[in-house]
Amino acid sequence: MKPLIVIPARGGSKGVPGKNIKLLNGKPLIHYTIEAARSLLPDSLIYVSTNDEDIKVVAEHTGLHIPFLRPAHLAQDNSGTQDVLLHAIKFAGNNGYYPDTIILLQPTSPFRNSDHIKEALSLYSSALDMVVSVKETRSNPYYVLFEENGEGYLEKSKPANFTRRQDCPKVWEFNGAIYIINARSLQAASMSKFEKVIKYEMDEISSCDIDTPLDWIVAEELIRLNVF
Repeated sequence: MKPLIVIPARGGSKGVPGKNIKLLNGKPLIHYTIEAARSLLPDSLIYVSTNDEDIKVVAEHTGLHIPFLRPAHLAQDNSGTQDVLLHAIKFAGNNGYYPDTIILLQPTSPFRNSDHIKEALSLYSSALDMVVSVKETRSNPYYVLFEENGEGYLEKSKPANFTRRQDCPKVWEFNGAIYIINARSLQAASMSKFEKVIKYEMDEISSCDIDTPLDWIVAEELIRLNVF
C-alpha cells in the first residue's frame, strides 16, 4: 500500500465561522486530526489541503509542513471533495510519489483517533472502491423519515409496516470521520458511483461531526464530561 492522508480544510465556514482553527478545549480543531494522522504516517505523506493562509499557519504550529495552498477554483462553496483529492494526488505525483490509497480525514471529527483509522484500514483491500466510517442512523427511513407526495401528503420514505423501531432493518449514515479510497477508483469515476463500498462502524460519541454551533456545544460538553 502507498497511502496518502488528505485533510481538507477550506476557509470560509458558514455554520461555525473559522471552525477549523477555532479552539476546542484550548486546541485548534484541526490539530486533533493532524495528531491522529501523524501517529500513523510520516509528515511527508500528510497533506492539509487548504486555501486559507490562517489555516496553513495554525496547522504548521504542530510542526507539520503544508506544501501547497489549494487553488481558488477548488475552494468555492460548490467545490467537490473529489477534485480536491485529485489535486492532492497530482501534487504528490509531481513530487515523485504515486499513492494508491487515499485516507481522507475531515478536521470536523475531533474524537476520531488513530485507533479508529487503523481499524478502518484493516478492512481495506485494493479490490474495494472505499471503506467509509458510519454510525447507525437515528433517522430510520422505514420508521421516522417521510417525503411529501404530489398531493402534499406525507408518506414514508421506505414503505414498511414496522410498529417498532427496533424491528426495522439497520440503516447507516456516513459520519464524515474516515474515508479510505482506492486512488484508481477515484480517478476513474465519481465517488457517488462507487459500488464496492464497505462500512467501518463507529459509536455515536466518536462520530461527533462539527458542522453547526450546536455541534460545537455538544463537543465541548463531551470533553467537559470526559466521556470520549
